[in-house]
Amino acid sequence: MSAPAVGVEGTGVEGVRVGHWTDPDAATGCTVVLLPPTAVASCEVRGGAPASRETDVLDPSRTVAHVDAVLLTGGSAYGLAAADGVVRWCEEQGLGYPTPAGPVPIVPALGLFDLGVGDPTVRPGPEQGYAACAAATDDAPVSGRLGAGTGAMRSQMRGPGRLPGGLGHHRLSREVGGRTVTVAALVAVNAFGDVDHGHPDTTEGALDALVLAAEAMAQAARGQTTIGVVLTDAPLDKAACRVVAQGAHDGLARALTPPHTRVDGDAFVAVSTTGPTTGVPVDVVRLMALECVARAVRSVDAS
Repeated sequence: MSAPAVGVEGTGVEGVRVGHWTDPDAATGCTVVLLPPTAVASCEVRGGAPASRETDVLDPSRTVAHVDAVLLTGGSAYGLAAADGVVRWCEEQGLGYPTPAGPVPIVPALGLFDLGVGDPTVRPGPEQGYAACAAATDDAPVSGRLGAGTGAMRSQMRGPGRLPGGLGHHRLSREVGGRTVTVAALVAVNAFGDVDHGHPDTTEGALDALVLAAEAMAQAARGQTTIGVVLTDAPLDKAACRVVAQGAHDGLARALTPPHTRVDGDAFVAVSTTGPTTGVPVDVVRLMALECVARAVRSVDAS
């Protein structure tokens, strides 16, 4: 296999490790985000065609707050099987929600459709998910065409004019309430729409392209999806993490035109690595998440 193109190293959020399994020849892969034992998470799923696992447990009304890892994977619904390998790795480390029968690892997984690129018979599975965990470090590359972003594409509404996507990353730190708060976004950009840099003609140009692509869109397989994880060391509870996940989608809507289409399954998991302790204004963290996601998506266009 040829070496994938990579960029920035590490998420910059303490206690978080990232690992990838990448097959550049088959144009697919998966990315695992391993979390500290204090992590709390929620999510927001938008778009018409999601591929996901264990997202219902992230609803703030559900019992379990902590998650052990988040998986981003290619291979569409097939690739969700890679979560079995992540669960096995976590079990071997003694991680999971405590039960009388032993800990049960909680691993939400989000999938994107890359079966139309490379070899569609090759998909991440349990061994590949396990390998991504085994490779995880706190300084792993977090941008480029690797892991879940290996076969990702963008501007897919333009048919033959589509462009490579991939993993994008951005991190911000600010002084909030007497402490430094860091927010980072890791996004696998596999979008039906165009990356939008805020130019006045972007929306009009995308609208023209969408009108031309309307028939193809109506007939398209659910073959896109942008997925990601927002990480922060701000102390947040599960309900606040949901608010941050909503902010992530605001950032996606700022950086992709059009976002959240019926042929995308866009989804974000938002994680507080410190859990609910002394509060930080969630609206500040939400705005930081918006900006991180927008810049992470746009970084794919600049790579």
